[in-house]
Amino acid sequence: MNTATLSALAEPNRVNIVELLRDCGALTLGEIAERLGLRLPQSSKHLRLLTDVGLVAVEAVANRRIFSVRKERFAELDRWAQSFLEAKEEQFSRLDALLSKVQEQQNEQK
Repeated sequence: MNTATLSALAEPNRVNIVELLRDCGALTLGEIAERLGLRLPQSSKHLRLLTDVGLVAVEAVANRRIFSVRKERFAELDRWAQSFLEAKEEQFSRLDALLSKVQEQQNEQK
């Protein structure tokens, strides 16, 4: 996982843009700015960064730019986060085994 990706998602407006694109599909710069109550330059800056890190794709259609989420990048993010969950699951399994062993020993002593 690339730290630039996490850094890009650390800004609330960028997260809002990604969620909007996820929920609504492809949108123009103007539609994104309007729906989120952002100014065009502010939206443009955020979209440029999201595009640069590969979270958002842009397609030029005539004089309009259409933005959409790059799902494969979020699949990478999901796999990265899942690795932490798997490590925690393994730790919980070992703890469960240890607690079972301790309980068995206590039952044998009774």
